[in-house]
Amino acid sequence: MSYKTILAILRSQDDCEQVLDTAVQLTRQFDSHLIGFNAEAAVRIAYAAPIEIPDATAFKIDQQESKEKMEAIHALFSARCEREDISGEWRTVHSASGDSALSALPSARCADLVVVGQQHPEKLNDYADLDALVLESGRPVLFVPYIGRETRPIKHAIIAWNGTRQSARAAFDAMPFLTRADTVEIFCVDPEENAEQTSALAGAELAATLTRHGINVTAHTEQTDGLAPASAIENRLSDTGADLLVMGAYSRSRLREYLFGGVTRTIFQSMTNLTLMSS
Repeated sequence: MSYKTILAILRSQDDCEQVLDTAVQLTRQFDSHLIGFNAEAAVRIAYAAPIEIPDATAFKIDQQESKEKMEAIHALFSARCEREDISGEWRTVHSASGDSALSALPSARCADLVVVGQQHPEKLNDYADLDALVLESGRPVLFVPYIGRETRPIKHAIIAWNGTRQSARAAFDAMPFLTRADTVEIFCVDPEENAEQTSALAGAELAATLTRHGINVTAHTEQTDGLAPASAIENRLSDTGADLLVMGAYSRSRLREYLFGGVTRTIFQSMTNLTLMSS
């Protein structure tokens, strides 16, 4: 089991290096084909003077800037592929929004894995609808945090498990990582007692399944006593020194999380590790 086609979404020169560091490492590890993708807005500003006469000069300058940005990112991608001697392919799109995540959806749906940078709160010019990428691509999305991190092989992974469809999808989408990791932990936060399991045995059945794949897996349950589940996950990542978080996205309503907060929304904002999400 492997990721043979990896799509790297490159929104700007600022996020290029970190995203490519991760994407190239995975391409070499899995002997994959790497697709680089960037989208720019077909029209970025209004080109009309007060008397409604189109400003051709402004239009020309804007189009030139957009072209130069695309070419610069393309050059970085091509140089990296050549230097690393990996199979690479470049794709660009001019779209109405210029949103690289939305524009990449057709390509993402045909890839094994999508790699993209976390949204930086101070760089809204490179905004992308990452929610839509996870919810609508149907593919696992690996997020690279914008904070500086050393690119290294994934040795210890944590699966945030709550027994939902989304967390199950993420766990099995991450199988190529899990089978190569030294250790994998199934982490359950405040699991519910029900007819199928006691809280003490949450994650036990998933652990048994993963063990049959030869994965060195353990299960850990934590009662938070009021601590937000996202905080418990972040603390566990820090305490264990994990390289990768695997989790389902929006196992409760996206609107509810937007209004009241939730694990997915918090992790999107305060990501410290490589994070694979599926929905």
